[in-house]
Amino acid sequence: MPVLLSATRPAFEAPWWAWAGFGAGVVALLLLDLTVLHRRHTVVPLRRAAAESAVWVALGLSFSLVVLRLGGSAAAGEYLSSYLLEKSLSVDNVVVWAVILSWFGVERRYQHRVLFWGVFGAIVLRGAFVVAGAALLGRFQWIGYLFGAVLLYTALQMFRNDGGGFDPSTSRLVRWLSGAVPVDDGPVDGRFVRKVDGRRVASVLLLVLVVVELTDVLFAVDSVPAVLAVTRSPFVALTSNVMAVLGLRALYFVLADVRDRFHYLEEGIAVVLALVGLSVVLELGVPGLGAVEVPRWATLVTIVVVLGTAGALSWLRPPERPEDAAS
Repeated sequence: MPVLLSATRPAFEAPWWAWAGFGAGVVALLLLDLTVLHRRHTVVPLRRAAAESAVWVALGLSFSLVVLRLGGSAAAGEYLSSYLLEKSLSVDNVVVWAVILSWFGVERRYQHRVLFWGVFGAIVLRGAFVVAGAALLGRFQWIGYLFGAVLLYTALQMFRNDGGGFDPSTSRLVRWLSGAVPVDDGPVDGRFVRKVDGRRVASVLLLVLVVVELTDVLFAVDSVPAVLAVTRSPFVALTSNVMAVLGLRALYFVLADVRDRFHYLEEGIAVVLALVGLSVVLELGVPGLGAVEVPRWATLVTIVVVLGTAGALSWLRPPERPEDAAS
């Protein structure tokens, strides 16, 4: 069972140059992506998206070697557990992004531009949330119970989900933004702001970007407590979160059209979140039982087994097609 690191377990503290080096590396990767790999508005082919996604995953997993060198095997295990957990939670981001981009009618050749800045904003937001959450946990231990409750509630909601998902047409957020921000509903041309009658107004693309950013705030409410339930190290929590988010653009173009194939993955994520939430409460202590401590390696094993099983079941038992049900 995943375990929240208790106050008796020292959290890995990275030196300042590790923080600086990681930040510089992320900036370099983002600039490479924006100015070299995807400089023009083009449709990203599935094969290229799959190759890029594999590279991002390889980078994310390889960074565990850096953490291993800096903080030892315990910190590296926490990084891998956090990375896999965040990567699996990111699938929900991809699904919601696909719904938003489809509903607003954004052409595929412009989608990467929206997703690039969406990911950039997500990195900034997640970074702020992780730092604030780690500081609060370090100062107020009881907040761990609140995080556990959030994760258990999220898992329950995922089990109850009827598959409807996010619907922009019924979203109060989308309606409020559409009324609060002057938007030019002309054809999308890749620009976020354009001039109309001598004044600058937002394009539909900018409205889509704002919706993407605000929905990511909602996802951070789940993902940040989840990663802080696995590690108390701000460096491990932040780097695992950022490395998982960095590859979301490529993952989007891989999964946007085949996401229904992995129909058991949400249940698998719900199981993991429930175990994480339960372990938070047990680690902090339950009256009559005391505190329960689980070996660190159990975190990684649990995530791999549960998500691997969900993926295998999805592949072996594909979803029933409407025409099959009718017959």
